[in-house]
Amino acid sequence: MMTSIPQLLRLFVLVLIANGVTSQTSWAIAGSVDDLLDMVREGRVVEAKENRKREARFLNNKSQQKRLYQQAVKERNRLEKISVELEKKYDKNADSVITLQNRLNGRMGTLKDLFSHLQTSSGSSAVQIDNSIISAQYPNRSAPLTSLSETIANSATLPSIKEIENLWYELQREIIESGKVTRFKADVINTDGIENKQEVIRVGAFNLVSGGNYLQYIPETKKIIEYAKQPPSHFSLSALSLAKSEDDLSSFGIDPTRGAILDALVQTPELYERIEQGGIVGYIILGLGALGLLLVFERLAYLALTSRRISAQVNNKTPDEKNPLGRIFKIYQDNKTVSTDTLELKLGEAILKERAPLERFLTFLKIISVVSPLLGLLGTVTGMINTFQAITLFGTGDPQLMAGGISQALITTVMGLSIAIPIVLLHTIVSSRSKRLLMILEEQSAGMIAEQAEQGQP
Repeated sequence: MMTSIPQLLRLFVLVLIANGVTSQTSWAIAGSVDDLLDMVREGRVVEAKENRKREARFLNNKSQQKRLYQQAVKERNRLEKISVELEKKYDKNADSVITLQNRLNGRMGTLKDLFSHLQTSSGSSAVQIDNSIISAQYPNRSAPLTSLSETIANSATLPSIKEIENLWYELQREIIESGKVTRFKADVINTDGIENKQEVIRVGAFNLVSGGNYLQYIPETKKIIEYAKQPPSHFSLSALSLAKSEDDLSSFGIDPTRGAILDALVQTPELYERIEQGGIVGYIILGLGALGLLLVFERLAYLALTSRRISAQVNNKTPDEKNPLGRIFKIYQDNKTVSTDTLELKLGEAILKERAPLERFLTFLKIISVVSPLLGLLGTVTGMINTFQAITLFGTGDPQLMAGGISQALITTVMGLSIAIPIVLLHTIVSSRSKRLLMILEEQSAGMIAEQAEQGQP
């Protein structure tokens, strides 16, 4: 049956769509319908070959995967057999370990308790030796003791005689060295953070000094550092005398607590530091105190000089206008002719004039004695406010922060009381002396009036 041209064209288009391989050049090459049929036939042949190749590769991969699967199954079965054998062997070894452990415990007997105490002693001794200042001269002494403790902790091994002797040796050396005063070269970090090689004197297990300064040994870093602040001067002088001493005996202040007392002395604020803690309020209190003391000394000097002159004037009938009693005598002599009442008024007026110089600054001293504690309380309140603000920011987890703030706040109260108490006492002394002089003036004035009355003046 013959096929029409339209049917052939439709078939050709379907073939091109199914296979996805065509080009305009191929259409151009095909000169007739027969050529076109030949090209379609050739394309089918090529596609059939490629399909057979794909099928062959797929079958080959399938057989290879099957072979790999069979190998994996064999390997799994082999490993399962090994696992079963190892489990049996583990159970057998576990029973053997229990048997041997019981046998070991039975043979050790009381040695087990001995090794337990030995482990505790070696561990605590290692910590003590690490923290000892003797390790500054002999470092790494605790390594054998730490190794001994780890050996005893491992129940599978027992410590050797040499390891036990190392413990005895280190304890013995610690005891012997704690009674020696030795000199050695070491790297010392000064307050500027610079490390220098210098001579260090070790006083037993208590203190390290160099160049008259006390040193601190830091076990964590194995470093020797100089205290940022040295203890009071008499301790520093004893350290300096020890450094310069060439005799067998020398006075030196040691710290039997191995650093605790020295740390407390170093952290104790000096007088100027406490003054700085008071702040502006503290400086105002000190200023008032200094002014009050100056006024007190001026008053005491003035009253002493005036008292001496008045005492001299009592026995001298010639008036001396350089003292209050002399000026009163002068008024009496100038007014002998007046009546007794007029003389009494004039002498009273003269005493009132002399009262002001004798009682000068007494009111101001009283004000200082009252204001100083109030200023101290003001400084305490402001300091407590700052402390509570710090607690708000950082919480109450650090007791030192709270204690330091409260201590700083109470400094102004101490300063205010320290100024007020002596000012009150000195004010009382000055006031009593001025009152005594005024009593002498009033007494002498009353005598003059009485004498005037005896002479018959109306």
